[in-house]
Amino acid sequence: MGKRTRSQRRGSSPKNKVNSHRFPAANRLPRKTDEVAEIIDLIHSPAHTAPLAKLKFQDGTVGHFAAPEGTSVGQNIAFGENVSLRPGNVTTLDRIPEGTPVCNVELRPGDGGKFARSGGNSAILETRMEETVRVRLPSGRLKELPSKCRATIGILGGHGRTDKPLMKAGAAHHRAKARGKLYPTVSGVAMNPVDHPHGGGNHQAVHGPNSVSRNSPPGQKVGNIAPSRTGRGRRKE
Repeated sequence: MGKRTRSQRRGSSPKNKVNSHRFPAANRLPRKTDEVAEIIDLIHSPAHTAPLAKLKFQDGTVGHFAAPEGTSVGQNIAFGENVSLRPGNVTTLDRIPEGTPVCNVELRPGDGGKFARSGGNSAILETRMEETVRVRLPSGRLKELPSKCRATIGILGGHGRTDKPLMKAGAAHHRAKARGKLYPTVSGVAMNPVDHPHGGGNHQAVHGPNSVSRNSPPGQKVGNIAPSRTGRGRRKE
């Protein structure tokens, strides 16, 4: 029997979970087509980095999704293929012009959104092809997605949240606790060999290779995971 992973050692203690009263709803695009919803409230969620918009559809159902900049209470949000390019409307990627900023982009049609979901982030639609669409993610990476994946038009709200420094460890503690994260994070080189692959030694340094295979077992899968390249880039003469 191998070593228990860090997530296993944390267990199911309440301190590792988000309090239910501080998690109003999940950020997920409702599975609606050719419908219009009204924003009835903008909710502050400590567990999210962007405000949540509470939607009420014509059939009485209620949904939530991260609110882009420029949305307000009472605004109508359109879901479908023939919608206007207004911040907040949700449509498929093949209906969005090139160069348009989008957020809450789906990886597979109907999954509710996987990319560009942090406050102030957005992805840029670069190129439309026959069956796929090339999108530039906030990290700068280009990714091809199915053209029937949906996205929210506009830049996600909550921009500027990282401009103000935390200043105190207590502020970082409360931010992590609101999101069910572990704080503080201890460096692997500061641990003992029994606790981490980078632990031990007379100095705090990674002794040996820092790259591991993508197929490494839990507990060993630390450091640079399946890197395409490491080290300082060398100029080609």
